[in-house]
Amino acid sequence: MADDSLFEFLHMEIVSHIYKEQESRGDHEKERGTCVSILECMGFRVGQGLIERITKDSPSFKDELDVMKFLCKDFWINIFKKQIDNLRTNHQGTYVLQDNRFALITQISSGKQYLEDAPKYLAFSCGLLRGALSNLGLESVVTAEVSLMPACKFQVVIQKL
Repeated sequence: MADDSLFEFLHMEIVSHIYKEQESRGDHEKERGTCVSILECMGFRVGQGLIERITKDSPSFKDELDVMKFLCKDFWINIFKKQIDNLRTNHQGTYVLQDNRFALITQISSGKQYLEDAPKYLAFSCGLLRGALSNLGLESVVTAEVSLMPACKFQVVIQKL
């Protein structure tokens, strides 16, 4: 239980530090995009490393749906101690992963008070998913949206090469 709290606190401090550092440089227009990019890149690298460790003893996956199911169950459990609540697909490379109590925004608020601040706390997780998928051979674009905290939807679009 302490590990979860430490991870959540570390994540909040990383986000805060990156935003404060960019703010001190003075360019407020580029600030938000740069911060999101930095956090997403950090998450990408962590996702690559974690998926290597988690899949080392797993059999290979049949298809991309199999990969997504693995991410929603095993990968998410290893990171957030729970499964994704809902996985939807259009069977054409687009997946929507819904987490009704997303751990990294649960501590912020459970109402609409901090809704506009939620995206900066989701960039790392988008990178985490994208990095894991990349290491499994699937290039993707991952976005997140929050309409009511602490529920979050991640949209994953697999890029066809």
